[in-house]
Amino acid sequence: MLLSEGQMSDYKGAALMLHALPGAKVLLGDRGYDANWFRTALTQRKITACIPSKANRKVPIPHDAALYRQRHKIEIMFGRLKDWRRIHTRYDRCAHTFMSAICIAATVIFWLNQ
Repeated sequence: MLLSEGQMSDYKGAALMLHALPGAKVLLGDRGYDANWFRTALTQRKITACIPSKANRKVPIPHDAALYRQRHKIEIMFGRLKDWRRIHTRYDRCAHTFMSAICIAATVIFWLNQ
């Protein structure tokens, strides 16, 4: 898990976590992860990228639209985390305290949804 600054772009954060990716068949990502170097790195790790192309890409790269629709589950989880006021407004100044709050909130959300 990586906690980055708010101004960092998605694919720069992905570069920092590329070595820590678990063995997976497919990676679902939004348009922020559409970069040639990232797709190449995923291909070298034998991971299929399900990332829609950015609007400014001259030749769009096709993706599995049916699989991409499953991303809503990830977005719902982020929405539930942001229901916690402490996380939404980022009260904590220290990164480790903020990450601890995220872990506690995720645990409670998981426990309540069983």
